[in-house]
Amino acid sequence: MSKRSWKPGTMIYPLPAVLVTCGSTVADLNMLTVAWVGTLCTNPAMCYIAVRPERHSYPMIKENMEFTINLTTADMARATDWAGVRSGKDYNKWKETGLTPAAGQMVRCPYIEESPLSIECKVSSILPLGSHHVFIAKVVNVIADEKYIDPATDSFDLGAAGLLNYTHGHYYTQGEPLGRFGFSVKKNS
Repeated sequence: MSKRSWKPGTMIYPLPAVLVTCGSTVADLNMLTVAWVGTLCTNPAMCYIAVRPERHSYPMIKENMEFTINLTTADMARATDWAGVRSGKDYNKWKETGLTPAAGQMVRCPYIEESPLSIECKVSSILPLGSHHVFIAKVVNVIADEKYIDPATDSFDLGAAGLLNYTHGHYYTQGEPLGRFGFSVKKNS
């Protein structure tokens, strides 16, 4: 196998393509597409989003110190892409995408009704890194679509939701499952 050095860059893919909702009044509710997002800690539950300071939503998140991460699906791909290439200062993204804002449960910003899973967050710190600033946040609530919850096990089947992923400029859906965590060391009975 032949390999070569490549220019330094952000090549950790795939990533979830999420819509982050923000704002605290009807006049300033907005959403933006974010691919630089992830989990930081299990206990307490913490995550991050990385946002460019020049984005229209940046001052809303910084002022309100909260946001909601909304996972997206294949059915939401067009809206997810559109919300990432258009600015909320020029468009009402809710009207343009046809997505439905629902009142947040533990935060003032809305979540997206069409999202299979929405993660309400309160910012604990902001880390300026250069082109992006990282909002480190505590997860204060998770809103899950009941159609993906197995009532027998009370588990959430994210795989059945048809989640949208982003890889170096392209959107993809998830493929077939290859195994469950720990399958490589599981003893056969």
